[in-house]
Amino acid sequence: MRVLSHGEAQDLLDTFKRGWETRDPEVVVGLFRADAEYRSHPFREPLVGSNAIRAHWNEIAATQGHIDFEPERIWVSGPTVLASWHAAYTRRATSERLRQRGFMTFELDEAGAVMRFREWPLEQVVGIDSSFRAEGEAGD
Repeated sequence: MRVLSHGEAQDLLDTFKRGWETRDPEVVVGLFRADAEYRSHPFREPLVGSNAIRAHWNEIAATQGHIDFEPERIWVSGPTVLASWHAAYTRRATSERLRQRGFMTFELDEAGAVMRFREWPLEQVVGIDSSFRAEGEAGD
């Protein structure tokens, strides 16, 4: 069984952060095995495989802007990374600003690729992002 260090867990979350904040699905997808299971919400069916995960992150890249993601606390248990986190983003279509809080787990295989991901997010609209022009507004 692979035992991760806290530094390896931080590196994993830094890569996840970079992929989300720069809206680069390939960075996020690169963390996962080709047959990985990805559950973005406890009441949704899991996505299975890199094509499904890529489609999910392509949708995120297309619909979100001004993204901020910060892990708050990170724990490591053997091959599993657990993290509480907060994030904010703007819906590109409406300029609504959303804040999120949540918890996530990454289960890694022996090679260090994520084989199972679980997330429990809470989300709320907190206003309009006045620095962001919604899609379809004049000047686009």
